[in-house]
Amino acid sequence: MIKNRNSLPEKPWFLGLSLACLVAGALLITAFLRADEATSRLCSLTGGARIKSAVADDYSPTQTQLQAILHYATSKIVPQQSLGEIRVSFDALQSRGGAANFLVFGLGHDSLMWASLNPRGTTLFLEEDPKWVQTVLKDAPQLRAHYVRYRTQLQQADDLLATYRAEPRCAPSRAAPLRGNERCRLALENLPDEVYDREWDLIMIDAPRGYFAEAPGRMAAIFSAAVMARNRKGSGVTHVFLHDVDRRVEKAFAEEFLCRKYLVKAVGRLWHFEIPSAVANVSHSGDRFC
Repeated sequence: MIKNRNSLPEKPWFLGLSLACLVAGALLITAFLRADEATSRLCSLTGGARIKSAVADDYSPTQTQLQAILHYATSKIVPQQSLGEIRVSFDALQSRGGAANFLVFGLGHDSLMWASLNPRGTTLFLEEDPKWVQTVLKDAPQLRAHYVRYRTQLQQADDLLATYRAEPRCAPSRAAPLRGNERCRLALENLPDEVYDREWDLIMIDAPRGYFAEAPGRMAAIFSAAVMARNRKGSGVTHVFLHDVDRRVEKAFAEEFLCRKYLVKAVGRLWHFEIPSAVANVSHSGDRFC
């Protein structure tokens, strides 16, 4: 059933408990990060340790964090990713102090977790099924999610990979802006304005579905994530996480657009890329992604 496509109920009960602990740990880290900020602003005053302790004690967890702890501590349905895979994204989020712009392709039983691990940032979910969006938001209305219409099907993957270079608007130097790019079939051209107007520090690709011929496949999500990362204007790299790399299409499109040279970690079925901006990286070729 579609409502269970991002869950594995048969996983051991301790995974849910581990996720609850992970969220609780993120909550504590966030509290002390805020304490550090307050301490640095008041460093000229005496009693800095007391100030830090007071700020940490005064920190209030968000509703999303509290709901996530309760959910994962009591639910038998847990995210599809393993704890090791989740930890990769968790570490990247914590390196930004839980204050990142985090774009997630897919909405499911892991969504509360991702939002709670980024309490000071913006977490936005993109989902292919409008009914599933309504179902999830009914139980977690604080999540930010949009329905996305895909133009591709998994059965087109080989053709798309073989022919995209023939379309000039698919070229790395001309694929952006994605908004309105109807010429390139791999470009997600009709996303909500919020997606285009914000620069994303982390992008998680764990959707759309890609396990039957008529499914949208993740080809366009991978291509568009690569275009967003290459066109980053801010400092630093864009972290891109791709799940299910054991599948042929995900692996092929990752190697074509996200690039092996930017792969920094592989855990289970998850690949983690750190992609520099084309503006800051002279090694980026104008006609090839990798």
